Amino acid sequence: MQKLWLSALPLLLCALATGCVSGALRHEIVKNHTPLAKDVVASIEPIEFDTAEFKASNGTVLQYRFLVPSRYVQGKRYPLVFQLHGSGGIGTDNLKQIDRLAKTWAMQDVRERYQTYILIPQFPVRSANYGPPVVDQHAEHSEALNAALELVEEFALNHSVDTSRIYAVGFSMGGSAAWLSPTLRPTLFAAAVPISGIAPANSFAPIFKSLPTLVIHGNSDTENPVTADLRFSREVNRVGGKKIQLREYQGLDHQIPQDIYPGYWWRDWLFEQHRK
Repeated sequence: MQKLWLSALPLLLCALATGCVSGALRHEIVKNHTPLAKDVVASIEPIEFDTAEFKASNGTVLQYRFLVPSRYVQGKRYPLVFQLHGSGGIGTDNLKQIDRLAKTWAMQDVRERYQTYILIPQFPVRSANYGPPVVDQHAEHSEALNAALELVEEFALNHSVDTSRIYAVGFSMGGSAAWLSPTLRPTLFAAAVPISGIAPANSFAPIFKSLPTLVIHGNSDTENPVTADLRFSREVNRVGGKKIQLREYQGLDHQIPQDIYPGYWWRDWLFEQHRK
């Protein structure tokens, strides 16, 4: 009996530890890193992105910029990245939404490697709202995000977009909006990459059961604490979601990690995802 207990002890301890039980959340702690330097994308100017305007059915007017595949071939269909900006990009100048993360898509090596559309709307108000850090902190969408999702649908209709490969990506408020977008359009997205965002309420976890989601967050982030992403990722896993993975950066504050650019590792993963 004692031998049986001793042999079962490691399994019991494992069951009490996050990320240890069979089928547990894929949770990686990343060490020895630095934030993405601001001068890395200094050579990219907003003028490199095309400009346009969109009026949604709710009356919201969105300025937006976009990139087309650099080697566009007539008749071929391409993925679409719905790139969401942080709160610093709020406005109507059609400029401020072109942040560091957005600019990485225009870097020559990235643009040549990934033949894709990049769609970057500018929100005149917040796209996602959330209160101060509390145990159940969660993000809620604004009507401006609904308007932007209409833009995604119209853009896909009027361009050569592979509608099985539409992705939501964003940092900070944009990371929260990347979380929220599939809750508003559950059948639109093939994958999501929320970076340093605030996750939705647990009631939305079933939507993510089959949606590949790569969650990126620094665990020293005091502006958007990682706790909301941990809570929601675990809930998705609890309800049977096996396609969510959390990449937690040890000691990183509210910053984009350096390995986002060139970031072939996460971009390759992203473009491998297809919606069935």
